Amino acid sequence: MGELSGIAIGVTAERRADDFITALERYGADVRHAPTITIVPLATDPSLRAGTEAVLAEPVAFTVVTTGAGFRGWLSAAEDWGLRDRLVTELEHSRIYARGPKAVGAIRGAGLRESFSAASESNAELFGALAAAGVDGARVAVQLHGTPLPEHTDPLVRAGAAVVQVQPYRWHSPPDVTPVHELIDAVLAGELDALAFTSAPAAANFLTLARSYGRHDELLAALRGRTVVACVGPVTAAPLEEAGIGTVQPDRQRLGALVKLLVTKLGKG
Repeated sequence: MGELSGIAIGVTAERRADDFITALERYGADVRHAPTITIVPLATDPSLRAGTEAVLAEPVAFTVVTTGAGFRGWLSAAEDWGLRDRLVTELEHSRIYARGPKAVGAIRGAGLRESFSAASESNAELFGALAAAGVDGARVAVQLHGTPLPEHTDPLVRAGAAVVQVQPYRWHSPPDVTPVHELIDAVLAGELDALAFTSAPAAANFLTLARSYGRHDELLAALRGRTVVACVGPVTAAPLEEAGIGTVQPDRQRLGALVKLLVTKLGKG
């Protein structure tokens, strides 16, 4: 019997969902899977290609890398378009700012070097350091992940920067929202011990889909009760915390650490 035997956990992820579910099931958990977002395929995303070509149109002084997965996905799409080498060369001549070690790993994996890495892995530290470097008159390429960050990019524009945004992993609601509705129903029926989130867009759209389902207020009340709401990190947790839902997060923003946190919180070992 596993430490999570008899424990029901809702998983909302699309990307890397299989790895996450397998790890939880290895501990004996009963996993209910309902992806709350669908990722737009990178190589066929016209917005990502247009953003890439905009980056290549003129030299950039700074490059901001917010996620390792997003940066690798961007380069992979650029390779499909025959633009990878040009893009890497362009970014090599810029000062690269990274949001923590996973972003750094992707940067170095491409043969590049970062000028700055946010030790806290927070966007606030990342963009704060960039602003402090002086961006007036500078062209800044910002790799986003899943959602725009106007609270961080707008101040750069006001400071005089020309910001070019590229957004790997754009998303939309899943074509069939029935599994999400069933997950919401399970929460309201008290059938789930925990809900797990691995991205801010998935968390935010879960609440949006609950509103369109007509069960938003009921869901908020339920998630403020006995259900453990586990998030991989503070960025993911933000939409839920803003709605008044308390969350638990691992010390390290990693999928494996999230699994261990759920075992610690709910396990019978």
